[in-house]
This record gives sequence, C-alpha cells and structure tokens, in this order.
Amino acid sequence: MKFWKEHMGLRALLIGGFFFAGLALVIYGWTLTGKMSGLGLMVLGVVFLLTALMVYNKPFEGNKGPGL
Repeated sequence: MKFWKEHMGLRALLIGGFFFAGLALVIYGWTLTGKMSGLGLMVLGVVFLLTALMVYNKPFEGNKGPGL
C-alpha cells in the first residue's frame, strides 16, 4: 500500500479525526445511562476507534514473512 506510506499527513489527520470522534462518542454515549441511543453511540464510537486502528496499520500490510 504505497498510498498510505506516501501520504503520512493525510493518514495522521484521519487517525486523529477517527480517534477523537470515537472517543467523544463513547464518552457521550456513556453519559446516556439506560437509553438505547447511548448504547448505539458507544458502538459507533468503538467502530470509529477500530477504523483509526485500521488506518494506522494499513502501511504495514503486505509481506507477512515466514511462519504463519
């Protein structure tokens, strides 16, 4: 994935955006105790956090090496 290795600024911006949006959604959803909308916001926040992790790991995909 050459694109993600060459565009480090865009990658950092996306990671930061997804991370802080996900964290904000999880915290705000946590304050809505006893409501289904709070659970939905927390799940969406976790999806954003996992997306940030996926974008972070994207340049390191490829050669897995020997073994597994």
